[in-house]
Amino acid sequence: MVWLQYLACLVIILFAGTKLARYGDAIGEKTGVGGLWIGLVLLAAITSVPELVTGVSSAALVDRPDGNPDLAMGTLLGSCLFNLAILALLDILYRPAPILSVAHLRHVASAGVGILLIGIAALSIWVGERFFGLALGWVGIPSVIILILYLVAVRQMFRFERSHPVPPEAASPKYAGIPLKTVCFRFTLAAIAVIGAGIWVSFVGDEIAGTYAWSANFVGSLFLAISTSLPELVVTIAALRLGALDMAVADILGSNMFNIAIIFAVDLFYTSGSILASVSSAHIITAVLAMVMSLLVIMGLRFRQKRKTFFVISWYSLVLIGLYILGVYALFTSGVGLG
Repeated sequence: MVWLQYLACLVIILFAGTKLARYGDAIGEKTGVGGLWIGLVLLAAITSVPELVTGVSSAALVDRPDGNPDLAMGTLLGSCLFNLAILALLDILYRPAPILSVAHLRHVASAGVGILLIGIAALSIWVGERFFGLALGWVGIPSVIILILYLVAVRQMFRFERSHPVPPEAASPKYAGIPLKTVCFRFTLAAIAVIGAGIWVSFVGDEIAGTYAWSANFVGSLFLAISTSLPELVVTIAALRLGALDMAVADILGSNMFNIAIIFAVDLFYTSGSILASVSSAHIITAVLAMVMSLLVIMGLRFRQKRKTFFVISWYSLVLIGLYILGVYALFTSGVGLG
């Protein structure tokens, strides 16, 4: 029965996620904001709600007095890994050229901010309470710093986008026949469906994962991370098929930024102290791999390779897939995987 629920979640996410990408593209066209900003903030926040709910529930609502911080952190960092692996899939699906060679160079900023935020989280986990023992109540100072940096970065990116708008395409508008109010209404309905199904799939995934004798780190970093990232997967593929390539890439990188910013909300509900000082140091493996993968994305954006290295896939996409598999294997075999 639980697998039927999981399948139902997938069907809802597939249908509503496709609509969400379409109407997000329409909002970008009609408002002049652009698909890059829509993907970076609006779609990223919507598709990352399942990670938020799973992280908070893992830290605060599980049946143990101190919550399950490792499951929460594993879900957030594991989702970052899986999201970057999605870029490799998009590269395979996009036939004309390496996807990062066609994407706008402005994505370098969001990838760089993602590396910074993940780096702060990894450093905080590594040093524990030795240097970051200070807290506001029970919320750790690193969590507050991460949230502030995320908000500042988003504000600066918005100001830059407003002052340096991307020139509109010469092609005629694709959504001229749909009024803006109708687009916003349909976008809202699709967003509610994606959020609802994403939250549902996170709890169903938690129930499925609970039937196996794996540790919280591995379950969170693999199974729940994939489950909660299904909205990103569906929305980005739908955006790619619509020709909204920058919106797809921005959704991935924006989701990673948002996932790390979620640490503050999780820390707020984890009342046993700073969550970054309480989790296993094994999460540093996931964090470092996410940073390296993000750096590969920046390299792909900067070098602008004209042709794919291996016919259907670029070299960086192949490395992204390899690093993701390596990360899963490392978590599984390092004593983190089996409890």
